[in-house]
Amino acid sequence: MEPPPRSPSPSRVYRVSELQAAVRDLLEEEFGRVWVEGELSGVKRPQSGHVYFALKDEKARLDVVLWRSSAARLRFEPEDGLVVRARGRLTVYAPQGRYQMEADSLEPVGAGPLQVAFEQMRKRLEAEGLFDPARKRRLPSFPRRVALVTSPSGAAVRDLIHVATRRWPPLELVVVPVRVQGAGAAEEIAAGIRLADARGFDVLVVGRGGGSLEDLWAFNEEPVARAIFQAKTPVVSAVGHEVDVTISDLVADVRAATPSAAAELVTPDRAEVMGGLRGTGQRLSRAVRRLLDDGRRRVDAAASARPFRRPLERVHEAGQTLDDVAVRLAAAAKERLRARGEALERAAGRLDALSPLKVLARGFSVTMRDGRALTRAADAKPGDELRTILADGEVRSRVAGP
Repeated sequence: MEPPPRSPSPSRVYRVSELQAAVRDLLEEEFGRVWVEGELSGVKRPQSGHVYFALKDEKARLDVVLWRSSAARLRFEPEDGLVVRARGRLTVYAPQGRYQMEADSLEPVGAGPLQVAFEQMRKRLEAEGLFDPARKRRLPSFPRRVALVTSPSGAAVRDLIHVATRRWPPLELVVVPVRVQGAGAAEEIAAGIRLADARGFDVLVVGRGGGSLEDLWAFNEEPVARAIFQAKTPVVSAVGHEVDVTISDLVADVRAATPSAAAELVTPDRAEVMGGLRGTGQRLSRAVRRLLDDGRRRVDAAASARPFRRPLERVHEAGQTLDDVAVRLAAAAKERLRARGEALERAAGRLDALSPLKVLARGFSVTMRDGRALTRAADAKPGDELRTILADGEVRSRVAGP
């Protein structure tokens, strides 16, 4: 088929597909590659990996497609409301008869793509609780083993090792070598964190020296943030300089302004510890001296007391008191016995007066049968053996028959 003319002929009848192709060729030839600025709207990212959205302003709207190969190079996530500049070519989507833009580049307006990506990642991870201060752990005061997840060839690791070993020589430092920038660096750093976390270290230090935002970007990627969050070992993030803040800094238990500052955070200062020990020893010595002086004063005071000067005085006083008590007890016992003897004599006199023997002495007698006294004559039956008790003896008899 011959190519259509630039301007459609008024006398020619076109098939729909021919007209669409003609319009597409005109658009692509006239505009070539263009930059279009607008607000993202209706962003969709299906499983194919392509990104579909519209660019709009207050008066118009333009449909845009970003193919998967171009979308994979984005450093930020397209989202509704974000103002961007898209570069691409205008074309016609023939099946629906509408023109659209096929973009190959997308850049945020007002901020670089890395800064936008950083803010998006920060908001998302903060909403998930990865930055929650309540989950952050304190560093041990006297760590024995510390892992450094960093590049083994950078100046940062040398500074960190120098400062740490100077401050606390007994510390064992182990470098877990990883790349800290470039493609795949984030995955290496995350793997290094997981490896060190499984080896029983007391603290993990993750970081690198200074650099541009692009250089430090591996520490803003999600795999590193997730590895730090999931670590059971306390993590110190030491990335770049004091002004650099990364996602790793926000997730870690402690953020150090620089790698050298991280060395100071994870190690005690030997000079301070020794000074503290000397001060503690001096305070203990003074306290012991005070206790000894106080004890000596109390012993001297006790030795000068009367009981120690005349130790038998209390014994003699107690003996004398005991003798007095013994005399009083003997007198009281004697008086008690005399009174009890008189009472006994009076009771015996009363009993003697009531004694049946006194009655018998006056001429009375008691007749008994089978050990019981008879009080009536009718109680004695013929043949009964009776015993009659008199004052000077007894008479036995038997009851005669009628």
